[in-house]
Amino acid sequence: MGIFSRRQSATVERTPVAGPPAGGGGVALDPALRALTGHWTIDGPHSRIGFSVRHAMVTTVRGAFADYDSALYFDGDRPSESRAELVIRVGSVDTGVEQRDAHLVGTDFFDANRFPEMAFRSSSAVHEGGESFRMTGDLTIRDVTRPVDLQLDYLGSVMDPFGYERAGFDGTTTIDRTEWGLVYNQRLAAGGTMVSEKVRLQFDISAVRAGS
Repeated sequence: MGIFSRRQSATVERTPVAGPPAGGGGVALDPALRALTGHWTIDGPHSRIGFSVRHAMVTTVRGAFADYDSALYFDGDRPSESRAELVIRVGSVDTGVEQRDAHLVGTDFFDANRFPEMAFRSSSAVHEGGESFRMTGDLTIRDVTRPVDLQLDYLGSVMDPFGYERAGFDGTTTIDRTEWGLVYNQRLAAGGTMVSEKVRLQFDISAVRAGS
């Protein structure tokens, strides 16, 4: 897939990931996808890259990041060669509560002074059929890198009134934060914990073709 001053970087050229023929194992591709082949960047003001966690076992807290750089390449003929890179400044986290945001960037969680950035860099992509794709890559948080699978759904493309070619994607994955060293928690008297170990990452992306 803030992950939020919304920044966009120039497109980064990366070595294509080798993979199966178009469609990934013979899965039929929508011909319209071929027209999307090329480099894209995330349009921050019209995108949301965030997360949600269970709090005190009874509710859900949602947050997002406001400052990040992105480089996307989509190959409509060979989706296996599509790739993505996202570098996020963790100090830009926003959950709507200033005190909670300060706790998240502190040493109990992101430790932003020591580890100011988190990153996702894809390693492979597979077309699963229709408008659904699976992208595998490395997620780095607090200098710990582990593989994750991202479910990615294509929402469509359009030329907007200002001449920007846009493509929409929704991405989701769930991780265990303790595997990246985010182990802080408090036990509840009735059982359970204040903050769930499972975190759902959400990528609501409006991508703009580079140079458009």
